[in-house]
Amino acid sequence: MVVRKLWVLLLIVSMHGYGTLASDPDPIQDFCIPNPKFGAIGTAHLGILPCKNSSEATTDDFVFSGLKATGNFSDTGLATIPVNPGAFPGINTLGMSFVRADLKVGGINPPHFHPRATEIAYVVQGSIYSGFVDSNNRVFARVIEQGEVMVFPRGLVHFQMNVGEKPATIFASLNSQNPGLQKIPTAIFGSGINEKLLEKAFGLTPKQIGTMRRRFDPKTWR
Repeated sequence: MVVRKLWVLLLIVSMHGYGTLASDPDPIQDFCIPNPKFGAIGTAHLGILPCKNSSEATTDDFVFSGLKATGNFSDTGLATIPVNPGAFPGINTLGMSFVRADLKVGGINPPHFHPRATEIAYVVQGSIYSGFVDSNNRVFARVIEQGEVMVFPRGLVHFQMNVGEKPATIFASLNSQNPGLQKIPTAIFGSGINEKLLEKAFGLTPKQIGTMRRRFDPKTWR
C-alpha cells in the first residue's frame, strides 16, 4: 500500500509540480497488477491503476490470449484489437501497449498519429504499403512484407494499406500504456471545427464540408 501511494504521488508531482511528464513514469517496483477494487486515479494524461499486493499476483496476470482471432472490421477494411492495462493487467506501469491489426485486401489504416508513443509494427503476414510523414512533410513509405518491421516516430502521422492479394496481419507495440490515437479525417471533420475555416483551409464548398462531416462526425451517424 505504501509503495502504491508513493508511485501515485511521484507521478502527480512530476506532472504538476515540476513540469509536464513527457513519457510514462519509470516503475518503482517489479510490477503493478491493477487492483479491481479501486478505480483509476485520473490525471492530465492517463488513468493511474492502483496496484494490488504483489503476493496476490498470479501467472495468469502476465499472459494475454486475446490476440488469437481477428477483430471486427470497419468500413475501411481494418480490424484492430488494442491491448492496454485494462485488458492485460501485467503490462500496467511497464510503459507499453500493443495492438493486433488485420487488413482485408485493399483495406487501409487511415492517416493517424499517437501523441504519446513511438510505434513499431511487425508484419505477421501479407504485403503492406506503410509509411509516415515527418515535420517537413517528407514521406517515408514503402511496401513491407512478412517478417519485416517499420517504426513510426512519436507524434508523426502514419498509415498502412494492404497491397497484397491476401489478408494481412500486423502486430504493433507502442512505448506507452496510454499512447493516444488521433485519426486525421475524424479530427478535422468530426470535431466541430468552424465550417468557414474548413472551407478556406481546404478549398471546399459548404456542401462538400457537409458531406465530409456526415462521413466522419460520430454525432451524425445513424
